[in-house]
Amino acid sequence: MRKGGRDGCWHTRASTSGFSLVELLVVIAVIGLLSSLLLSAIQAARESARCLQCRNNLRQVVTALLNLEAAKRELPPTFRIGADVESRGNWSIHARLLPYIEGGNAYRKIDINRDWHSQLDSGIPQTMIPFFQCPSELNSRPRYQNGAPYVAPTNFGFNLGRWFVYDPVTNRSGDGPFRVNSSTRLAEVSDGSSNTLALAEVKAYTSYIRNTSTIPSSMPRVPSDLSDLTGDYFLGPNREQNTGHTVWPDGRVHHTGFTATFAPNTRVAYTYGGNTYDIDVTTQQEGLGTLRPTKAAVTARSYHPGIVNTARLDGSVDAVPDLIDTGAWQALSTINERELVPAHP
Repeated sequence: MRKGGRDGCWHTRASTSGFSLVELLVVIAVIGLLSSLLLSAIQAARESARCLQCRNNLRQVVTALLNLEAAKRELPPTFRIGADVESRGNWSIHARLLPYIEGGNAYRKIDINRDWHSQLDSGIPQTMIPFFQCPSELNSRPRYQNGAPYVAPTNFGFNLGRWFVYDPVTNRSGDGPFRVNSSTRLAEVSDGSSNTLALAEVKAYTSYIRNTSTIPSSMPRVPSDLSDLTGDYFLGPNREQNTGHTVWPDGRVHHTGFTATFAPNTRVAYTYGGNTYDIDVTTQQEGLGTLRPTKAAVTARSYHPGIVNTARLDGSVDAVPDLIDTGAWQALSTINERELVPAHP
């Protein structure tokens, strides 16, 4: 500021400092970039925390399993079927673990020897059991029927082997540690408990096909081997049309199990009604009919990028990458190196 000319007034010199338009745009771009990086870091931190909680829940489940084994001296069957009799609604291993996983009150409200469908009034089949959930699951909520909660999902499936699950004619079960109609002693796990999967993550509300019109003669090698199968469809554009792994009380493989037919997070694409779904397949529901075998491609899946969390029979919990060799994944699923022989009767 200076004293001006003849009028004696003070005049202000025009300032030349400040941001140009280009500089302002650069600052805005930098702020936007930093905000994006910060948001990505926050999201990554949250997912890391969810993944850690998922593993903690899985560790609780496998610890409960080993406590049950210590008490009973055997691993429980997944499903029980009477001779020459169809069966429905057998309670799952999940339900049998309740007394060992802070679920004693819930366990006392049910009769483990009666069809769970007949015990809906107990409120237990609809209950979301925290230990059975992964925090990253996008559909962690009960499944509804007639406007009311009907059943609840799980994110942890027990290992039923590679592909073949059960033959009602011979009463033979598959090559995993958990079997239909029979228990497994840890002494039978000749591969070693540290080399054998007990559980793996699965996604709730999975699309699937069951009771297929034909049954493949051999284990599929690639997902496209299943693209021509037809059967009972449980898939569609609405969430509750896709009902795989939505019934933690039920012992059938498509609800509380998995098989190692395909490596973790393999997309099994199936086109139906103009839409493409990522499906599981069960050729025959366990306990439905007394002649057709159950074979299943029920894939381990998770929302954690690049991995699924797993638990082994020694109680250890770790992440398995999607890129694991399929043969190695199948070897982890069997109890006695039967991955070296064909996976069908």
